[in-house]
Amino acid sequence: MIRAPLGDKAYWNERVANRWNSITMAEEQLKTPAVWKQYEAEYLWGYTQDHPRQTLTQYSRGDPIAQLYNPFPKVLDAWEQSNREAEHIEREYKPEHVRAWEFRLDYLEHYNWCFWLVGLALVFNIPNDQWDRLVALIGGEGEDQLLDRVIATRQKERPIGGKLLHKKPYARLLKAVESAPDQQAPLLRDFVDHWYAELKRPYNKTIWWYDYGDPEVNPLEKGSYFGRWCVEAVAAVKAFGLDDSLCLGHEHYPGDLLRPQGPSTHQRASSGLGWLKSLFRKGPAS
Repeated sequence: MIRAPLGDKAYWNERVANRWNSITMAEEQLKTPAVWKQYEAEYLWGYTQDHPRQTLTQYSRGDPIAQLYNPFPKVLDAWEQSNREAEHIEREYKPEHVRAWEFRLDYLEHYNWCFWLVGLALVFNIPNDQWDRLVALIGGEGEDQLLDRVIATRQKERPIGGKLLHKKPYARLLKAVESAPDQQAPLLRDFVDHWYAELKRPYNKTIWWYDYGDPEVNPLEKGSYFGRWCVEAVAAVKAFGLDDSLCLGHEHYPGDLLRPQGPSTHQRASSGLGWLKSLFRKGPAS
């Protein structure tokens, strides 16, 4: 069953196939020396993003959880190689911008990216050597209270930051993490309910995937949409054992990642509220 609220089977089959083609073509390109060496780091970074995007595309299509593409360690190899190329380019060419991406956690786009990777890493239970590489790439120890706490559930020595870098929407998730067990379910639902809307920023600071699937900005026929999944909520549930029962069936909550044996927690938007919403949707109005 398709998990994403948008797109039919043909759309998702094409998206998965095209993403594999993109990955394969990039790998072939990387086997030959770059003509424009000063753009190598940026090209590698784009290739890095292809891997978790494919995982979420397969999730949207409805693939069994056990058969989802594990983006590790390829995403780690590509990110590390991109960093090495960036250092080389800075030494040799000294361009003003080696990569367009801002590699700082106080930039929402990078924070969201790192949180997604941490969530997927916890779901896939990646080996310790891969986890250590991921945490080293993320860096930012002691900068953000929430992300630090999630990482610290597997890396006990990680320093915990004293502030939250992005209060919208993440203050709601931190509140759920810090709440009493009997309050966690409605507070987590509150975070998921507001997550997408509160990620909105001015046009030049909006997260790269935010408008994918928007009929007025980036309609479905463009093929960019791969779902809008709140992997951050899954990361917190996996890390802290939060009660996610009120989130099951939510259009943004990828709850099947935590239930690999099924059945699916999702219902298509056209099928009405469904049994999951009638059973679990008892939280306070948002």
